[in-house]
Order: sequence, then structure tokens, then C-alpha cells
Amino acid sequence: MGQPARPVHHYRIGEAAAMLGVSADTMRRWVDAGRLPAERDEHGHRIIAGERLAAFARELAKPGTAEAEGRLSSARNRFPGIVTHVVLGDVAAQVEIQAGPFRVVSLISRESAEELALVPGSRATAVIKSTNVMIEGS
Repeated sequence: MGQPARPVHHYRIGEAAAMLGVSADTMRRWVDAGRLPAERDEHGHRIIAGERLAAFARELAKPGTAEAEGRLSSARNRFPGIVTHVVLGDVAAQVEIQAGPFRVVSLISRESAEELALVPGSRATAVIKSTNVMIEGS
């Protein structure tokens, strides 16, 4: 008796792009350049096998950009995005970032928010290191 067959998930270009936080055009360029293999479904739409997309996502997430910029960190959960809202208090600041399809909210010191010049429209990266992560399936 062998192992039961694992379901094979396939994602259309737009779905894959949303999961990686990039535009569908960027995803198409990666496929066209051969960075990410895609197939065609019965309707002629390009689809990407879930396992290949996962491997590609791991490659994209590998440290390199941070080291190239001189920012070394043990945190691997990095979500680049745009600041959408900042509330400055006397001591703390609430900062909201839209990172791809995700809204990330953080409470930091007011001093840090001012030093980083965090205002709506500025670029920022949410760096998350946690001992407890919950996973939801679909």
C-alpha cells in the first residue's frame, strides 16, 4: 500500500499574483521569462502548479535583499508595503501598512514613527517575528 495521492492545486495567474503580493503583470513576466513554469488549462488560461508556486515563493523570500542593503535580521517574515494610516499619540503610534492584499497594523513608539518618517504614502516593511502563528486553510 502506497501513500494516498496528495491533491494537486493549480492557481491562475491572478490568484498566484495575489498570494505573492505582486501584480498579475509581474506574474506573467516571470512566467514568460521562464522563472516560473506554467501550463494551460482546458480553456487556454495559464495555471501554475501549487508545489511549483510554493517553491518559487520560497526562492523569492530567501534573504538577500536585506543583506544587500546592509540590514541583517533573523526575522524571515517581511511584508513590504505602503503606509496607509498613522495615528500619533503622546508616547505610541499606530501604523497601518497595506502589504499586497494584507493589512498589517502595528503599535510602535512615537519616536520610532517620527524617525522613520512614517506617513501615509511612504514605503515601509512590516517585519514580524512571533512565537505563535495561526494558519487558516481554504
